[in-house]
Amino acid sequence: MKYQLVLQWSAASQEDHDAVVAMTDDLEQALIEVADVDGWDFGSGEMNIFVYTDDPQAAFAQAKTTLQAHGRLSGLRAAYRDVDGDVYTVLWPKTLAWFEVA
Repeated sequence: MKYQLVLQWSAASQEDHDAVVAMTDDLEQALIEVADVDGWDFGSGEMNIFVYTDDPQAAFAQAKTTLQAHGRLSGLRAAYRDVDGDVYTVLWPKTLAWFEVA
């Protein structure tokens, strides 16, 4: 896979932790045809789900549909980078100027 897609939300509570675990499970099933969900992390005020794919736009479109169906679009930030790169390309929200993983 050529790209790493990162789905990110602000996080601070046990409820947020439980949500990222549930979302990861949902996305593993939804993205099975277009990507590999590598896992998640939680800390430093954020939670992230990491997805490897050759087509980050298609993987994000599928992920967005799944997240919307489960009421998980609120606060979502999404970006991707080359697996060997450091610079992220923002996908969501379109107005987001900067993206990083803490």
